[in-house]
Amino acid sequence: MQLTKPIMLLIVGSALAVGVIRLTFLSVSGSKTVAGCPANLSQEGIDPTQTVAFWQNQPIAPLTTLAQTLSEKDRQVLGTSTGGDKWIEIDLSDQKLIAHQGNDIFLESPISSGLFGKTRIGEYAIWYKIRATKMEGGVRGTGTYYYLPNVPYTMFFDKDIGVHGTYWHQNFGRPMSHGCVNAPTPIAEKLFYWADPQVPDGKWAIRSDADNPGTRVVVHE
Repeated sequence: MQLTKPIMLLIVGSALAVGVIRLTFLSVSGSKTVAGCPANLSQEGIDPTQTVAFWQNQPIAPLTTLAQTLSEKDRQVLGTSTGGDKWIEIDLSDQKLIAHQGNDIFLESPISSGLFGKTRIGEYAIWYKIRATKMEGGVRGTGTYYYLPNVPYTMFFDKDIGVHGTYWHQNFGRPMSHGCVNAPTPIAEKLFYWADPQVPDGKWAIRSDADNPGTRVVVHE
């Protein structure tokens, strides 16, 4: 059967419309499953010029100074602590982080894991630590956009998924993030100076290597 030109144009137009709808659906629905917090790893200090941050499309006050509750001596002691292998446990079911050293528990805290992007289960190691960095992601159209300058005490372990301090919410104990592990900032500070690799004095960040390996991180349900 030979189709007339108008009918062929109608079929082609319908197919294109379906394709656009499908692509739009995939881009919006897919935004909920992309895990991670894209960050500026080249940042070299707190950026005091940032006057606004955004969380779930809403403007909030950004962090403009790096909170330091530990003395220099305490930071050094944490970094050189002995007593067994260090490792960090992230329990997604209980929304809890536990830092182990040998048979002892160094600290334990409620956290917020991935809600808009999944925190992946597995065994990792901290590969990059930075005292503070800018993070931006999400989608404005779905109400998940975030722009967060100066995220404190960030420790990446699974690509761009990491543990870090949190100034934009206090709802620890329930999933809230885009894949990262949100921790109370005082907890993140202690963990930052305890976990390896150690950031040398005067430096803002460090990448793990064979001589300065990262602390093991185990994520489970």
